[in-house]
Amino acid sequence: MENEGKIRIQKLIADAGIASRRKAEELIERGAVTVNGRRARLGDKADPKKDKLVVAGREIVFKKNTKKYYIMLHKPRGYITTMSDEGGRKCVAELVDDIPARLFPVGRLDKDSEGLLLMTNDGDFANMISHPSTHFAKTYRVTVRPAVTEEQLNQLTTGVTIDGKDAAPSSLRVVEAGQDRTVLEFILEEGRNRQIRKMCEAVGLEVARLKRKAVGPVRLGMLQPGKWRELTPEEMKSIRNYYNKLAAKRSYGKGMVRSKKKDI
Repeated sequence: MENEGKIRIQKLIADAGIASRRKAEELIERGAVTVNGRRARLGDKADPKKDKLVVAGREIVFKKNTKKYYIMLHKPRGYITTMSDEGGRKCVAELVDDIPARLFPVGRLDKDSEGLLLMTNDGDFANMISHPSTHFAKTYRVTVRPAVTEEQLNQLTTGVTIDGKDAAPSSLRVVEAGQDRTVLEFILEEGRNRQIRKMCEAVGLEVARLKRKAVGPVRLGMLQPGKWRELTPEEMKSIRNYYNKLAAKRSYGKGMVRSKKKDI
C-alpha cells in the first residue's frame, strides 16, 4: 500500500524532539518543512525509513528507541521559553542541557514570569496538555499593585476584554491582602499570550510577580528556581487521568448539543 509505513509530518517532527505538534504545524504552514526536496503541506505523510525530512534547513535524523523525557523545570525570571535565541538572551534550554535529548517546552511562560514549566521530547504528550481544545487548568500565584478593590475583583471574575476578546479566569481568589499590594490565585483553562498581565492591566493593576504553581494535577512544590526533575510515575498517571476526565467531559458536552439539536 502507498501509505504503509508513512506518518503525518507534524508527528514525525514532534517525535524527533524538534518542536511540539502545534509548532510543527506552524512550521509546515510557513513553508519551513520539505520532504524529499518538496515543500510539505498540512496532512502530508512521510516514511522515516525512506524519506528525507528537512525542517528549517536541518535534516531530521530518526533514531530508534529514543528515550522519552518528561520533566518539570522551575523557570526563573529572566529566561525566555525557547530552545535558542538569535539575540543571545537566556533560554530555558541552558537549564536542561545536561539531559541527553532535545527537549521542547510544553506551553510558555514569558520572560518576566517564573514557575512550573513542563518539558519533553514526546510530541503526543505535549499536544495532550497544550492543545487549545484540552483546557488543562493552570494555577498561578500573582502579586499585583496597588491593593485590589472589590470592583476590580468583580471585573476580573466576570471577565474583561483583551485583544478584542472576552477573558476570565475559571477561578480567582485573594490569598493575601495588604495596604499596597494583593496576592491573587488565578486558575486559567485557556492559555492566551500574557493573559493574566493583560487582564490585570485592563482593570488598572500592575503585576509585580507572576508564578505558575501547577499544571493540571502536577504542582511545582519545593523545586528550586533553575532546577529540574523528571515527573514521577504517579504524576504521569495523574496527568493522563486528568486528561481522560476532560475528554469525557468534552464528549458529554458534544452529546448534549447533538441531543438538543435533534429535539428541535
